[in-house]
Amino acid sequence: MNTTITRELNERCSGLCELCNNEPAASAYAVSPKNHDAIANEVALCDTCLAALNDKGAAMHWQCLAGSIWNETPSVQALTYRLLHQFREEAWAQEIAGSVELDEAVVHWAMTAFEVKAVHQDSNGTPLENGDTVVLTQGLNVKGANFMAPKGTIVRKIRLVADNAEQIEGKINEQTIVILTKFVRKS
Repeated sequence: MNTTITRELNERCSGLCELCNNEPAASAYAVSPKNHDAIANEVALCDTCLAALNDKGAAMHWQCLAGSIWNETPSVQALTYRLLHQFREEAWAQEIAGSVELDEAVVHWAMTAFEVKAVHQDSNGTPLENGDTVVLTQGLNVKGANFMAPKGTIVRKIRLVADNAEQIEGKINEQTIVILTKFVRKS
């Protein structure tokens, strides 16, 4: 997302694009997942760089990143690293990225654009959400609880396991258990 350049951002970039350092800065670009709530999240871009952000054919333009990778501003470093990662198969991008050791937090910020959020899905591929009701598609032997949950058992108000898209939590016989999503279907 981009907005107009504030006076502070214009002073920081000396009126030039912080990526190519060649053309006048025209827009303030917030480096996702952050937003425009702080100048530290923004990069001043020229119209050419802004247009090239979503152009896979602009590889030759991005060779200018050899200069911006050395910028001291974390948002500029993160956006530069992100762009270099998009062209990581190119020798020039590998050379530029390998020329500097960036802070781990900057690299993490840059790589957030490539993270895919795990989606909990039932056995039919239907997305599941907290609070849904599901039905067991096969009988399950509940470990540690000494009972068998038969096929067709209804589990209400499930909770998604945050760090594992293949697991949900639900109550069967008043006991909260972990159930694999491949054994349920949304009802």
